[in-house]
Amino acid sequence: MQNSSRHAGARNDRGGAPADRLYRERLGPSLWILVAAAVAAPMAALVLTPIDTTVALAVGIVVGVLLVALMIAAAPVVEVRGGELRAGRAHIPVEFLGVPVTHVGDDARHVRGAGLDPRSWHLIRGGIDGVVVIPVTDADDPTTAWVISSRTPDRLSAAVRRAQLRRRTPSR
Repeated sequence: MQNSSRHAGARNDRGGAPADRLYRERLGPSLWILVAAAVAAPMAALVLTPIDTTVALAVGIVVGVLLVALMIAAAPVVEVRGGELRAGRAHIPVEFLGVPVTHVGDDARHVRGAGLDPRSWHLIRGGIDGVVVIPVTDADDPTTAWVISSRTPDRLSAAVRRAQLRRRTPSR
């Protein structure tokens, strides 16, 4: 989809993120998941110990570092930029979204579990408590809502609302 903003991709004054980016969060794995992945290092080393302990140690370290690095690099990104909500590889223009609803604690556990609509689009990560549910208002879309994990669900909801307001308000 073409971005109609003439400033799309423009950088801010600090030379960092695009000026039209309202929110960005990487849904990296929790510390416990990283620790569990790092446990593969001694297991890999143990397999190679009968061959050579030096090689086993080197392979164990490489396996542990690679697994942790891959888990961090493969973590999906949630972003509100250029009038679109991007969650992982999926994206939707904010004008097709309703009012976001933030859930935390027991409410979030219910939304992620028994209250999860199978027709909704999900980007849920373990170890991340907050959830934002954003209804899809496009009548042609079979998806009823987007359900997205977020460590800062209030900020994600506010960014979606700001992007919707920018779409509705003509620029001067």
